[in-house]
Amino acid sequence: MKCPFCGTIDSRVIDSRAADDGNSIRRRRECSACGKRFTTYETIETTPLIVIKNDGRRMAFDRNKLLNGIIRSCYKRDIPTERIIHFVDNIEKELHNMMAPEIPSKQIGELVMKHLKSFDEVAYIRFASVYRKFTDIDNFTKELEKLRSAKNDK
Repeated sequence: MKCPFCGTIDSRVIDSRAADDGNSIRRRRECSACGKRFTTYETIETTPLIVIKNDGRRMAFDRNKLLNGIIRSCYKRDIPTERIIHFVDNIEKELHNMMAPEIPSKQIGELVMKHLKSFDEVAYIRFASVYRKFTDIDNFTKELEKLRSAKNDK
């Protein structure tokens, strides 16, 4: 493993332990040349998810794109970053559990909307405004009314 500090390839493992609910292994390493320590993660290689865009193009699923969209939806909300990352982890896990090699982007968007509704209502409305391409205040009002009626039905 290449040292991120000095670039030497030789390092030794100091500690290994399960991480991320047993889905990966966290290793603490020490560089043989400079003596600095760093952490690496070993994960199972999975087949990549392919996203079918609305125009028919196919692209590899990009977790960072999803994460950035959720972060933008949660902008200036009092939501810890760890909670947002955990939210995205759960979405990604659910996508992989579908066992489908290709997933339409519309299905991903609907899945995110479903989970955002209970995660944070303001983030849900923000995400919905972009995802559903709200063009005027009426679209916001309709979505808010749906949210209110679903909340009152509980």
